[in-house]
Amino acid sequence: MAIAFIPVRGGSKSIPLKNIKPFCRKPLVYWSAKALQDSSSISKIVVATDSTEIKQTVLQFGFSKLEVYDRDPKNATDTSSTEDIMLEYLNSALIPEEYFILVQATNPFITGQDIDEAFKLMKTSKADSLLTCVRYKRFFWRKEGIPINYDYTNRPRRQDFDGTLMENGAFYISLCKDIIENKNRLSGKIAIYEMPEYTAFEIDEPDDWLIMEKLFQKHGLPSVSAVKPIKLFLSDVDGVMTDAGMYYTENGDELKKFNTHDGMAFQLLREAGIKTGIITTENTKIVERRARKLKVDYVYQGKGFGSKLDAAKEICAAENISLGEVAYIGDDINCIDICKAVGIRACPSNSTKKVKELEGMIQLSNAGGQGAVREFVEWLFENKYCYAQKEDHFSSASHC
Repeated sequence: MAIAFIPVRGGSKSIPLKNIKPFCRKPLVYWSAKALQDSSSISKIVVATDSTEIKQTVLQFGFSKLEVYDRDPKNATDTSSTEDIMLEYLNSALIPEEYFILVQATNPFITGQDIDEAFKLMKTSKADSLLTCVRYKRFFWRKEGIPINYDYTNRPRRQDFDGTLMENGAFYISLCKDIIENKNRLSGKIAIYEMPEYTAFEIDEPDDWLIMEKLFQKHGLPSVSAVKPIKLFLSDVDGVMTDAGMYYTENGDELKKFNTHDGMAFQLLREAGIKTGIITTENTKIVERRARKLKVDYVYQGKGFGSKLDAAKEICAAENISLGEVAYIGDDINCIDICKAVGIRACPSNSTKKVKELEGMIQLSNAGGQGAVREFVEWLFENKYCYAQKEDHFSSASHC
């Protein structure tokens, strides 16, 4: 098995924070991480970054193999090499995996199949390392007027020309021990995995972005149409809209602490035409009053409605929508069934371990009662799962 390594720093000059800038409605680094998550050859994905914002973003992908490595700032400067950060990580971590694959976030065309096929090629060719290339059928010259890859006196037709292999920077594979020993991503016998010519593009300048999004969609890769907008937002209460604390007065009255930022999140959803609902197994007047203030469309309290998934199905039937059009945020084991069934799921940072480990779970940086609902809703807007009706939908309105 192999460990995959994606170095992403926050100091890009040409396109600030380009690695998490939306590319076809997902952060750019998402596509590389998704390919690695899909690959059967990869046991762990390590995103190495110096940016808190990048760290929070990638942890929200919900990929079970993914973790973040906080790289040393001295290896995140404009003059730092990729080998510097690779060696920093390899020398600081215990690496049980035999292979190490370096993946560039700036090439979103990688697929899980590419990665698996590349590993097969390494084994069949008995290579020590591998790099990806594209075959360019172009004629190259030196500045002295000397041709590099063809004879101009016998100019070949394009279809008869083998072309020249060019590194496209998508990924590199080597043995962990060889990287440490040679201080280089490549060594020994090197195999070449060929990728289509359109994968030669990398995102370094703003114009590259426009070109690559068009290519990304043209060649049958996941496109903007793959993102299905939500029509219903559902939330748990305790541990999500509250801090999970149980507060009592001397008279035995129960109190709950809500967050006004979460309240605004429900207003933003309502303005965007998204139905909202609260599902909780507790039954209190406090939640009833809070739901009324937030103008929530559906409120299910107590245990008479069955499971939370049963409640969600009932709401979907009433709205004539599918569970795939539902976003849900929960924090404990009684949320697992509904989390598995809905289209998009998220959990606060203080959620239980089993919930955090669910496939596709977006792990939020905020805890319950501290703006986790608002964080999730803003993520939904940013990733085009719902659309604001106003140009500035964060500027409106009253305290919630």
